[in-house]
Amino acid sequence: MEIRLSDLIAPQFYDIHWDILEGKHTHYKLYGGRGSTKSSFVSLEIIYGMMQDPNANAACFRKVGNTLAESVFEQLLWAIDALEVGHLWKVTLSPLRLTYKPTGQRIVFRGCDDPNKSKSIKLRKGYFKYIWYEERAEFEGDEDERKINQSLMRGGDKYVVFYTWNPPKSLNSWVNQDVLQVRADTLCSHSTYLTVPRSWLGEQFFIEAEELKKRKRMAYRHEYLGEATGTGGKVFDNVILREITDEEIAIFDRIKQGLDFGFAADPLAFERMHLNKKQRRLYIFAELYQVNLKTRKAVAEIKKLNPDNKIITADSEEPRSISSFNELGLRVYPAKKGPGSVDFGVAYLSDDLDEIIIDPVRCPNAAREFSSYELEKDKNGNFKGSYPDKDNHSIDACRYALEDEMVNKKAKIRNKAKRGLR
Repeated sequence: MEIRLSDLIAPQFYDIHWDILEGKHTHYKLYGGRGSTKSSFVSLEIIYGMMQDPNANAACFRKVGNTLAESVFEQLLWAIDALEVGHLWKVTLSPLRLTYKPTGQRIVFRGCDDPNKSKSIKLRKGYFKYIWYEERAEFEGDEDERKINQSLMRGGDKYVVFYTWNPPKSLNSWVNQDVLQVRADTLCSHSTYLTVPRSWLGEQFFIEAEELKKRKRMAYRHEYLGEATGTGGKVFDNVILREITDEEIAIFDRIKQGLDFGFAADPLAFERMHLNKKQRRLYIFAELYQVNLKTRKAVAEIKKLNPDNKIITADSEEPRSISSFNELGLRVYPAKKGPGSVDFGVAYLSDDLDEIIIDPVRCPNAAREFSSYELEKDKNGNFKGSYPDKDNHSIDACRYALEDEMVNKKAKIRNKAKRGLR
């Protein structure tokens, strides 16, 4: 009986399979929990895809080379057996290699201990159509991937690059932040074991999952659902990432704008937003976020985002920059700040607002900062009492923009305290 690929793929990957066949994307970032079968899916796609395309070869990577044999190599052997095509593939153990006998197409395996070594990978025929980064969270950032892709993605007309990993707990982890970045040629997909046929994983797998769910729900969410649950110090629980439509923006009438200055190490961050005071909702829908941005260029870019020349509240520690921006036609006023202004401002954003709605396409940096902002721990594992002063340029811009609201709140608190003393 002929084996059908659809019989070996969990239902949650059907749409991705068709997406690959139709060539809709280049990069496929697949993350999730234990037993989600994402690695099985990728291995099947590579083996099946190579057998359909005589010019397709594949390269598979792990951060450390000595982990390849018992992970991605074994996974591809499983796919060959599952498709019942073992007689068509030659297995080489030193070096690790799989060769499709009818055409000589190859699957090569490399560790990224030195990503520059990928430059030395050569092919006699075809090109590297498939590239797979397994256990992506082991990498320290996307630099290794970028170097390898630059070396391998040449000579062909269509590429399929897979990235698979289980998300780390920390919201600040680069892989957790990476899926917030929107690219037209990239499809991101989160998967769990919940749609996988029970017989594939075995009954004991489900028993263990349910037991952990009852005893340690956060651990269950992280390990089995593949959620970035955070360290427990997440500051903003009220963030919603979604598209903010042009129709919504057209009726925004309480525009607030904030500016955090920066140049070399830190970016200049400008944020434009609308505050729905009655519903306690903040909509962040436009931003400028860039390093090495000179004054005239910064002003020109802000004017594009601020066509009505609304007031901008900026960091008061840059009076010369404020003066320069005003001379070039903007209306920039210094934030009042004062003792405790950072803590009060962050508390206002996190506690007084029911929702902070951010468009991740229009404002990717605000989306990243607000989603990942966490309290830091001291050497004893206890949370520090102050908010971290890093990766918060968009947050600072929003604090400045809403300063008048915070001043009014402070005044109400003082008046209430005075009345209580009488």
